[in-house]
Amino acid sequence: MLSQRLQDALNAQINAEFWSAYLYLSMSMDCAAKGLKGTSHWFSVQFREEQDHARILIDYMLSRGGVVKLAPIAEVRTSWNSPLEAFEETLAHERRVTAMFDELCRLAAEEHDYATANRLVWFVDEQIEEESEAQEKLDALRAVEGNKFGIYMLDKELGARTYTPAAPLAAQGE
Repeated sequence: MLSQRLQDALNAQINAEFWSAYLYLSMSMDCAAKGLKGTSHWFSVQFREEQDHARILIDYMLSRGGVVKLAPIAEVRTSWNSPLEAFEETLAHERRVTAMFDELCRLAAEEHDYATANRLVWFVDEQIEEESEAQEKLDALRAVEGNKFGIYMLDKELGARTYTPAAPLAAQGE
């Protein structure tokens, strides 16, 4: 059984993951409106991944007898001046999410909840990947800044991203 403190913290994280999904959906729509089909697709895949993250936490909480409490999704920004600006925000956002998972890990350790601590390891590893990928895309965009052909080629590359269900969901057959 989850402690109330941990249950509240996991609920906050679930809602933060849905907000993240909403942010990336907004980025996808903005890029699509600006003719950046590949970049829009990249953010659309990110949207789905964030939903997966929320779902993994939901399934975990329910398996431990927790009560999931979904909150309204707060408004997100709807326009960025460039893909560079969107990826700068993406990296900053992912760093905040990493800090949130670090805090959850601290709380699980404090509560001596080793099952939750073990589940959170997947998210810690995932955040390393999320930050690294955002940094890689940001570096590429900085390298081609002001070069329309470079942006075009990068947009094509971003469009090749494929969605793969998160490992804990794939293991469940979802």
